[in-house]
Amino acid sequence: MEKLIYLLGEAPPGTIPHSRRDLHDALLGAAPALEAAGAQRVSFGVADVTDSDAERVPQFNSSGLLDAQLSLWIDCLDEREHIESIVKELAPRMAGYLVTESILRDHVRRDWRSGEPCPGIALVTTFPKPRTLDDDTFYARWQGSHGPLSLALHPLQRYVRNAVARALTSGAPPIRAIVSETVASAAIAADPEQFYGGRGNRKRAVKDLLSFAELDSMSTIVMSETILST
Repeated sequence: MEKLIYLLGEAPPGTIPHSRRDLHDALLGAAPALEAAGAQRVSFGVADVTDSDAERVPQFNSSGLLDAQLSLWIDCLDEREHIESIVKELAPRMAGYLVTESILRDHVRRDWRSGEPCPGIALVTTFPKPRTLDDDTFYARWQGSHGPLSLALHPLQRYVRNAVARALTSGAPPIRAIVSETVASAAIAADPEQFYGGRGNRKRAVKDLLSFAELDSMSTIVMSETILST
């Protein structure tokens, strides 16, 4: 099986999407058709968090492709044409990627119904590899250094790291990483004391992040997360 991620865009690049409840409902409504087309383990995130604390979370949308993200598994990516025909009707812009998934931390238990938003909020981040780094250095810093540091500093309920193998759709931005970090609330994500365990740790985390990513090409958006099947 292979994992695919589709990023959806409605907001112009550089702007922050708000209250995309209609996009949430569209993705939820499209789920039966996606599953009939061969999609499995479908989940999605949408920038529809209306909590005022979310406005205090640093957010960037450099590509304009983080109004929503759709994750799914398929037996063979060669059979994705019908899936993509469904997805491209959901938003004006779409970019698809083949990824390898690593779940560094997962929900301890799932006691909510399929189709209901998961507790908390997800910080969904995408970024390319800086041209100044070779692959070995990029992955050593991102996965070997930053992953363990994030787990140590942040109160994460779920941490899913997707390394992009290649783009699947024409014109897709050349990103290398799609990451989702779930915390209990937007208030936690907005508070350096709670999210980093102190401002000193925040500086440490940002310094480590900038060793393998560049802020001007990074996107991070607060989303709700819905897991339809496992």
